[in-house]
Formats: sequence, C-alpha cells, structure tokens
Amino acid sequence: MKRIVRTSLPAAALVLTGVLAAGACAPQTSGGGGAKSDEKSGTLRVWLFQEVANDPKKKVVDAAVAAFEKAHSGAKVEVEYIPVDTRAQRIKAAFNDPKSAPDVIEYGNTDTAGYVRDGGLADVSAEFGAWNEARDTDPTARQSVTVDGKVYGAPLFVGVRALYYRTDVLKEAKVEVPTTQAELIAAAKALHKAKPDMYGLAVGGAYTYGALPFVWANGGELATGSGSSYKSAINTEASRKGISAYTSLFGDDNCPAAKCAKMGGNDTVTAFASGKAAMAIGGDFSHAAVEAGAVQGKYAVVPLPGTEKGSVAPAFAGGNNIGVLKSTSRRTLAVDLMKSLTSKKTQGELFDAMGFLPTFSDVRAAAAQRKPYVAPFVKTLDAGTKFVPASPGWGQIDASLVLPTMFQQIVSGKSDVVKASDEAAKKMDEAFGAAAK
Repeated sequence: MKRIVRTSLPAAALVLTGVLAAGACAPQTSGGGGAKSDEKSGTLRVWLFQEVANDPKKKVVDAAVAAFEKAHSGAKVEVEYIPVDTRAQRIKAAFNDPKSAPDVIEYGNTDTAGYVRDGGLADVSAEFGAWNEARDTDPTARQSVTVDGKVYGAPLFVGVRALYYRTDVLKEAKVEVPTTQAELIAAAKALHKAKPDMYGLAVGGAYTYGALPFVWANGGELATGSGSSYKSAINTEASRKGISAYTSLFGDDNCPAAKCAKMGGNDTVTAFASGKAAMAIGGDFSHAAVEAGAVQGKYAVVPLPGTEKGSVAPAFAGGNNIGVLKSTSRRTLAVDLMKSLTSKKTQGELFDAMGFLPTFSDVRAAAAQRKPYVAPFVKTLDAGTKFVPASPGWGQIDASLVLPTMFQQIVSGKSDVVKASDEAAKKMDEAFGAAAK
C-alpha cells in the first residue's frame, strides 16, 4: 500500500501521490541477483522512514532491536531513519549497489510491485507462511506484500479513511448522520445551505483515495487482471456511476469547484479541523490533527456509508511494509529482524506510540478497546477494503496524476464523465502495458 501522508503526529507517509511522483524520477535499476552467502552474524543495516515526530517510533524500534540482538548472539543492528521525500531514489539506488545497500527496509505498500519488478526485494513466502503470527494478518495487508502469489515482506501498519462530522452542526441544521451514499450527498448540500460559510462535505479533485470509495461502493474497479496483465476498468458503467456521485459534490451547493478542484486529502482534513467544513473524509491517521484543531469535542466519526442503508463503502487500505533486500548476505538474520519489527508486540507498541493501526486483526481489536476512537476505522477494515492493482504501472499512473486529472476535468466542466474516464483508462492501459514489457 502506499505510504500515507499524515496530517497528524505520525506524519510521513504516503500521500499519497507525492511519494510516487518522486519514484517516477528515480534511477533505473538493474535487478541483479540475490546474495550467495547467508552469514549468521555481523551487522544488519536497516532503513526506516523518518516521521515528523520520530522519537516515539525510535523508542519502540530500539526495544525491538534490543530484543533481537539479545536473541541472536553475534548480530548487531544499525537503524537509519531516511526522509520520505527522497526514499524512492535512495531505495532504487540501493538495488543497484548491493555493497552499500541496507539489509532491511520500510516501504510504502503501493511500491511492492515496482520494487519486485526492479529485483530489489527478496521472496520470503516460505518464511512468512511458516510464521505463526502471520495467520492473523489482515487479508488486504497480506495482499499488499504479495505479487504473483509470492510474498515480499511483512505488513507493518495499515490506514483507512472514514467520515468525520460535526455533531453540533448536524444537530443545529437538523440533519441526520447519513447511512447511505445518497444520504451523504443530500446531507452535504443541506449542511452547506444551512451554513453557507462552510463546506457541507469537504472534497478534493486531487483526493484520489477519498474519491475511490465512491467508485468501489458502486461496483466499479480501478482495473481488472493480475500479475503482469492489467486492464483499466475506470471507464466501466459501474465506475462511471461512482465518479458521477463523487463529482456531484463539487459545486456552489457544497464545495465550489473553483476552491475544491485542486484540494488534496490534507486540505480537506485541514478544512474540517479548522471549522470550515461540516464533514470530511479522513483517516485514522488524521485523528491527532483534528483533535488539535478548532473542532475538538464537537465531532464524531462513522464509517463512510455505501450505497445500501447501513453498508460501508470499501476504503483504500494504505500503510507500510518491512522487506528484506535480495542482495543481503545475512538473509536468515534479516528475515528474523523483519519479523521482530512487524511482530504483534511491536505493532501494538507502535499503535500506542504513534497511532499506527496494526495489521493483525486480534491486535487491532485490542487497540480499539484501549482507544475507542479507532472503532469506526476497525469497522471499516472489517467490512472489507480495497487495494491498488499489483502492477509496477500503478506507480506511473499515480505519479502522473491520471485520476486527479480526470476528476478535475469533470468538475471544472472541461469534460464529461464518459470522455474523461475514457481518457484516464487509455493512460492507465498505456502504463500497465509499458510495465508488462
């Protein structure tokens, strides 16, 4: 999954588009073969992502590393925290230079297919399959480390989005909490009418992962296929129905296109947190930013509704993974360290320290009991989430802003849903085709 761009304490990741945009400029990789030796001692080098507030993460990682070193005599671990903005270049360069490459890396989950194509990640299917804790891994998180049926890492955390809404504003406007997508759209417009100085529902033309639940809820898909063969499905009838539903929220009756067409996910959450929107689609990772805003104590969160009453719209499951480089000369140790860094114990501690949602279903359930604000996001995960196509071409599609361009063409009136989705599908198929060569 792609690394999530956070507006809250554990910031880092993946928006979700900027990181991959950096990847588009990364050097080509040779995809060399794996190491021939498997040393059982020595120093393991690890690259993890630098968070905005990194000390809590470092404390958890240090504890996991200390336990690993105690259990593996003769092994040492050196951890380097690398900037997210330049991660694509550094990681791909490492694939080309095994001598200076780390043994273990953290990576955004939408990068998996590209890194596998580049020959950088080790196939750890056997070890992951034999790992007892892995049986409790969330299915979508497992999918995020899987390419062509083989596993190339272990999930570290997952993130999803839900519906934030102002309890006081809805009460004052006599608007009920929406339970269907149609009710959501009607509520957004009713709230803006009651409060003209506020967006009913803050939406963004550049907010791909806020828009996709509308596509998926209506039965649409990004693409069909598997392995090296994908074909865009963004211009199917079902997908167009979802696109129409999302773009109907842009206008003077909710979120004017002139202001909202260029907004991304961070912008919509900021609008809500600052009191400029009655509702917004935000992640579990947005919680701290909202709590620090003007709406503290005046909001609640529910899963984003689907098309049927009481249903939940499928959300994009973002997050990060930990992988072992194919070039490591200490494969067994590196895999054991991967397990230590992604274990149930470590993920539980990362949730308490950073708010990262665990990828293990049982650990996540326990986290929701400790911190009730997580419940709507856990419910969203349990209802079923979606992931991007496991094709190296997705990186190019995301970096080229194919979907944001489609939405913006529609909401600006420069194109209609049929023409814009056909053009987007054409560009997606070109990227899928190029990646398959």
